[in-house]
Amino acid sequence: MLIDAHTHLDHSEEEASALVTAAREAGVGIIVQSGINLESSRYSVQAAGEFPEVYASVGFHPQEAGLVTAEAMAEIERLAAHPRVVAVGETGVDFYHDNWPHDVQENAFVRHIELARRSGLPVVIHTRDAAERTLEVLEREADGLSIILHCFSLPAKLDLVIERGYYVSFAGNVTYKNATELRDAARGLPGHLLLLETDAPWLAPVPFRGRPNSPALVAKVYEFVAGLRGVPVDALAAEVEANVLRAFPRITRPRAGEA
Repeated sequence: MLIDAHTHLDHSEEEASALVTAAREAGVGIIVQSGINLESSRYSVQAAGEFPEVYASVGFHPQEAGLVTAEAMAEIERLAAHPRVVAVGETGVDFYHDNWPHDVQENAFVRHIELARRSGLPVVIHTRDAAERTLEVLEREADGLSIILHCFSLPAKLDLVIERGYYVSFAGNVTYKNATELRDAARGLPGHLLLLETDAPWLAPVPFRGRPNSPALVAKVYEFVAGLRGVPVDALAAEVEANVLRAFPRITRPRAGEA
């Protein structure tokens, strides 16, 4: 079974039902639909209730950090109690887009970590051009929590990430010709920390780069990373599945015939 550990069905032009069907036909048995604000977090829970393959994460992307109010976080916490919500996030800090002051982003980030601790859920992290701040906040605030570094962008910090036991999720950009450091990280990461994703509709893998991405195309990420690591795709899929079930304890493996 293949797993798309992070996607955005609500940002795709195609209907979610078509995307999930295509993913199912490609061998994808689990899809984690990520919330980026209140509206998309509600959508994520709705989609998780509609499609047996779909699970949800809920939270505010750092580009939405200024919208994090007490009332909004109270609703995110209510959503997080849903049995098919498997993580808090995506959350973090993003100094590339820099939509909000850094202290506003960090405050929202910390509130998500606190919610994850109360809820007993892992945290899905978005970080861009903010490696030091991200790792500093996680060290200070997230001890003991499961951390998923989605669309991994910290290859220079790989040794520290491994030391801390964070899960590392590679997206379609690992297949890009100029992604030398990402490919090296995908080769060198211990197998027990490896996750794979699409981050669809963005970052379509080669040979689909430049076109809309979709959960079905996570199969191409599996093929590429299996080649990097010198293992069969089936063996890689079994390893990633075990990691997903450990990283996201609320996810259950589909019964025979469902995946």
